[in-house]
Amino acid sequence: MCTARSSRGLGKIGVLVALESTGKTDELAAIGRNIAMHVAASNPQAVDPSGLDPEVIRREKEVLADKAKAQGKPANVVDKIVESGLKTFYKEVCLLDQPYVREPDKIVAQAIKEAEGKAGSPIKVTGFVRFALGEGVEREKKDFAAEVAAAVAPR
Repeated sequence: MCTARSSRGLGKIGVLVALESTGKTDELAAIGRNIAMHVAASNPQAVDPSGLDPEVIRREKEVLADKAKAQGKPANVVDKIVESGLKTFYKEVCLLDQPYVREPDKIVAQAIKEAEGKAGSPIKVTGFVRFALGEGVEREKKDFAAEVAAAVAPR
């Protein structure tokens, strides 16, 4: 388990990263920590495209196709634009395809490949979970003035 926290005043973020490897434990902990910091900073949706919700991919394809059609592109060109747009989308939302935060000239998959040499064994990211303080918590909106008025009103 690796965790990363954001800077003071920006809230708190916790990340769990699951790695699969028979490599050196200390090297795995180091790359796991670095990947956790990357996930905290860039908030990917999945490890790779196969982990994305098919509905998200379908929606993205529709948006790309509609945009190309609105520009008057022919059908065969629309397909190529959608395919190219999906590759760009994957680079934005899939962990292994994202530019690595610690070395932006590399993608995360390349950084992991380099870490395999130090660990002495192949490394596979099998999953991650990102938690942000307050995320997913629904708060009831209250009218404080109305509550005070109700509390002091004679009964």
